[in-house]
Amino acid sequence: MATKKIVAKAAKVEAPKTESVKAVTQPVAKETVKEDTVKNATVKEEAAKKEVVKKEAVKKETVKKEAVKKAPAKKAPAKKAEVKSEVHIQFEGKSYSQEDLMKMAKDVWKYDLKQKVGDLVSIELYVKPEENMVYYVMNKEMTGSFYI
Repeated sequence: MATKKIVAKAAKVEAPKTESVKAVTQPVAKETVKEDTVKNATVKEEAAKKEVVKKEAVKKETVKKEAVKKAPAKKAPAKKAEVKSEVHIQFEGKSYSQEDLMKMAKDVWKYDLKQKVGDLVSIELYVKPEENMVYYVMNKEMTGSFYI
């Protein structure tokens, strides 16, 4: 008898559950469908955002690569050609070029003034043909003269 009572109780309990389960499952099914679509939509949005981020990263890399490639392509502005000049001094049948006078001034610096050639930074020469003299200013400090 004990088994009949358990079966009868189970039958009574099961009948109301099935009706309530059907009633509950139908709305829940709709809600889960809505939740699934919302979840799918958010997943799709996240995937789209990731793709956009990846595309932006790829674009940035290509822009960087293009910038690197374009930089060497720039050409330096054309340099103006320097005007070549030569100075020749002629008097009393003598002729001296600028190079000759500079060589004489360097020799004075090296042999007469006993200085190192590497220490010579600047030379200013003033030629006075009527006196057969060249006056100099070396390194903006030392002054003197020599005969030509």
